[in-house]
Amino acid sequence: MFPRLTTLAKLFAADTWIVLDDVQFTRRDYQHRTRLAALSDPDRTRWLSIPTHLPQGRQTAIRDALIADPASTRRRTKAMIRQEYRTSPHWPVLQMALEPVWAAFDTGRTAAVAETSTCILLDLLGWPGRVLTASGLPTRPERSERLADLTAAAGAGAYLCGTGGMTYLDPAPFTARGIAVAPFLPPTTGIWASARRVTALWALANLGPAGLAARLRALTRTPDALEAAA
Repeated sequence: MFPRLTTLAKLFAADTWIVLDDVQFTRRDYQHRTRLAALSDPDRTRWLSIPTHLPQGRQTAIRDALIADPASTRRRTKAMIRQEYRTSPHWPVLQMALEPVWAAFDTGRTAAVAETSTCILLDLLGWPGRVLTASGLPTRPERSERLADLTAAAGAGAYLCGTGGMTYLDPAPFTARGIAVAPFLPPTTGIWASARRVTALWALANLGPAGLAARLRALTRTPDALEAAA
């Protein structure tokens, strides 16, 4: 939900986002869904949580996870985001863009809110890519094989991999399919200093959609342009 700036940047750099709707919902995400940063101080943060019910216990897939109290969670989420970012000059644009996210709470499904919130941010930035759903694509069960199969099913020639994924990813299944594994390593200064810790809403509220989109284009245009995006 409302992904971190590093995640949003990786999606912005890609032509296709495959939503992993059929993987297990992990308990560590039950309380800590997203971290909001204060508009004037990205080091002052608080968690934005969605209380979630797992009908099948630990084996519940993300697509089947249910919001425990959709109405009250929607009100609390909306109020917290407004409290943090209403003084931004870009707030009117953000406020209007977020309306589909509040409507997604009515589905009662955590995944619907998470996917909608990410799509809204990408739309604000003018992302021209497409969104696919993993459960509708054929894959093998092993993690790296599955990611390689999904990349191939999307017709992509490269898989963008963040720093976390590089610690476990086996490149062999990608090589076997002729797919390149491209490390995605954004800067660590400027707006990126807190990019791994807080939602991209903070950067949007500070820079606005056009300003943030310009930073992301500079980041993804060429490897030599990374410093220009900071």
